Amino acid sequence: MLHRIVEAATVLVDAEYGALGVIGDDTRLSRFLTVGISEEEAKAVGHLPAGHGILGELIRHPTPLRLTELGEHPSSYGLPPNHPPMHSFLGVPIRVRDEVFGNLYLTEKRGGGEFDAEDETVLSTLAVAAGVAIENARLYEEARYRQRWLEANGEIVAGLLPGAGETDVLEMIVDHAVRILSADLGVLALPLDDDNLSVALAIGVDADAHRSLVLPRHGSFVGAALTNRSPLISLDVAHDPRITTGPPRWTGLGPAVAVPMITGEQVRGVLLLARLQGREPFTEPETAPLLTFAGQGALAMEMADQRHGAEQLALLKDHERIARDLHDLAIQRLFATGMTLQSVLRFVDHPEAGERLSRAVDDLDETIKIIRSTIFGLRAHDSGPAAHGLRVRTVTAVEQAARTLGFTPSLRMEGLLDTEVPAETGEHALAVIGEALSNTARHAHASAADVTLILRDRRLTLTVEDNGVGFPGDGRRSGLNNLAKRAESMGGEMTVETPGEGGARLVWRVPLPQRQDLRP
Repeated sequence: MLHRIVEAATVLVDAEYGALGVIGDDTRLSRFLTVGISEEEAKAVGHLPAGHGILGELIRHPTPLRLTELGEHPSSYGLPPNHPPMHSFLGVPIRVRDEVFGNLYLTEKRGGGEFDAEDETVLSTLAVAAGVAIENARLYEEARYRQRWLEANGEIVAGLLPGAGETDVLEMIVDHAVRILSADLGVLALPLDDDNLSVALAIGVDADAHRSLVLPRHGSFVGAALTNRSPLISLDVAHDPRITTGPPRWTGLGPAVAVPMITGEQVRGVLLLARLQGREPFTEPETAPLLTFAGQGALAMEMADQRHGAEQLALLKDHERIARDLHDLAIQRLFATGMTLQSVLRFVDHPEAGERLSRAVDDLDETIKIIRSTIFGLRAHDSGPAAHGLRVRTVTAVEQAARTLGFTPSLRMEGLLDTEVPAETGEHALAVIGEALSNTARHAHASAADVTLILRDRRLTLTVEDNGVGFPGDGRRSGLNNLAKRAESMGGEMTVETPGEGGARLVWRVPLPQRQDLRP
């Protein structure tokens, strides 16, 4: 519509060139539309004007300006190289209600003459009509955006009610925001700790350059939005002064907006949208509903946390019931059977039969130990040593890594982990799990991971495997070297490999120290 206004102005006053400049919040030109200059000429001229010289004069003094010779005005800076020659000039402001929206600029009256008072009157009248048209277009555009946001909110709520997963709802939120605001890149970053954020989702242009990044709160665009707790708009994110750290990833991108995801007093994440360089900047009417929409994402995360808490409580109650039944029924019956077999041994004279009975008693004793270890794990919510067993702490470590990874790794544990693994060995194993899953989140670009912790034959084996890009051949391995040194310090070893089907596999093995026979 703005382009049609410029075309109409050039026809009405018979000008060779026309332009419409839109004034931004910083009183400089945020948009500049031209008529009469070809694409080749525009490329030869270079950057569009920002609002200096004669154009700045109209911004500072929004009244009609008519010149016979453009270059003779005191505010004229002259024309840039490769610019078509221009002499006569006529400019008028465009007002939308009480706001100066921008200015109409016309140059080069056809036939070599100059613009007269009648041309100024015609152009001023057109500017009034243009102001009305722009206001109507704004209202229509805002109504369309409201309708789209309402529809998107309805879909989000519909996804939340039946208990959709947090990741599914967040992906839906990013998809809707990218589509409604016609963005080329959508990024969702979640707080990792007090000083860092982790990019959990990224879709669109160069999404791989953003996905799984860990960004500092100070020095990143999303961090600035998190700190300010309000939307931030950038006209050129590639050169935004608030971005002072992180790998190069903004090449080719221009306008951007970052919105915090707030629920109550807590900021649960930041939604960032960006457009390609040269596209229109994000405007206030566009982004105003985005803060409420981002709040839907925060609500999804809060509901997921509450649902997870309820599920955990139900699971713990079920674990308590199973532990009670195992203790009161299974262990007592096994113990009674063992006592019976031991009492029978004194009546058995055949050596081979006695040996078999003795082995059976040993097997029952080992079975009781395994069941007791399982009970310790099931009663993880109790106070005391059982609450800090290796099984529970392993589950906690994997759950904590799930937020950074964007998915929950599978976990399998086997053996008497709570009763047989020394505290020091357990601490090393937990550190290896944390570092391995952190590496997966930062570098692997994986969608699934498996963690296995097995105690067998007095040997603890930890395996962490993912379906990502594998270990880089020339990447930094200081973290992996530290894990290997942990194993070597305990007489063990660590291996890393990239399986034939892809991904990465880390295997960490350590022997347990020798102990005395603890059997009663």
